[in-house]
Amino acid sequence: MAQHDSSYKLLFSHRKMVADLIRAFVHEDWAAGLDLDTLQRVRESGITQDLREREDDVIWRLRIVQDGRECWLYLYLILEFQSTVDRAMAVRLLTYVGLLYEDLLKSGEIGPGDPLPPVLPVVIYNGSDPWTAKTDLADMIDPSLPKELVRWQPQIRYLLLEERRYREADLEGLPNAAAALFRLENARAPENIQRVVGCLIEWLAGPENAGLRRAFVVWLKRVLLPARLPGIEIPNLNELQEINDMLAERVKTWTDEWKDEGVKEGMKQGKHQGKAELLHRLLARRFGLLPSWVDKRLEQAGEAELEAWADRVLECGSLEEVFGGAG
Repeated sequence: MAQHDSSYKLLFSHRKMVADLIRAFVHEDWAAGLDLDTLQRVRESGITQDLREREDDVIWRLRIVQDGRECWLYLYLILEFQSTVDRAMAVRLLTYVGLLYEDLLKSGEIGPGDPLPPVLPVVIYNGSDPWTAKTDLADMIDPSLPKELVRWQPQIRYLLLEERRYREADLEGLPNAAAALFRLENARAPENIQRVVGCLIEWLAGPENAGLRRAFVVWLKRVLLPARLPGIEIPNLNELQEINDMLAERVKTWTDEWKDEGVKEGMKQGKHQGKAELLHRLLARRFGLLPSWVDKRLEQAGEAELEAWADRVLECGSLEEVFGGAG
């Protein structure tokens, strides 16, 4: 899991990745005032010496213009890749944003009398279980409080991006690196992975995207491909094109193998079903109309049981004797 977190953090250390995340998944009206060309990693601005370094957090800032007024907006990304949903995420973010503000004040980034800059907390979650935690801290506080007391309670909410909720049909038309990441996370078949990798090769062409291409290669090799293709040795590849070529070469082989396994399994199941149907006919011919429990026993039987019961059909005088007891 730690390797997954670090690979994800590497991806979101690239300006284009964060810009594409905003373009694809932040759809509120105020986002029209964001100047994506001004995106800066917070650590690059030299103001985070006192902010606790966290393995799964990435902080960026960019300029936002609203009603003719310009200020910095801080984008606080939480990369959440644990098997269980963190019920206290809103509480955690209250602490983290408080630490960010404290650091900005200590560093002098916020001058005397200046308002605090806005912060957009974003949680990216890739778990298979639905995210059930409250996204608004207010929803976690006792609702029976007197109204006069409610107004004194801390407030924070976060934007949840739950990858499993985005359908391929909604994302495939977006020439967007962040959307491609979500598509890859949701892809299960090798041919679907190859399709998205091919798109990334086109979208990330050019020397300015060399670092992001490399970050995707690292994540694909260390995280996605081992998870999607267990038991398959992943060669040492350094470019997206090499991964695409490898997938193109291997997908047909893997697909043929899976089809062969599927045919064999189908034949096995067909053979099993045929034995059960033949035994049913023999039992009906010998004992007449069969009770419902016989069908149930035949449906649940294994190969060995069917063969044993077939051997008893002509020897036993009752259904109970054939099946070794009453149904």
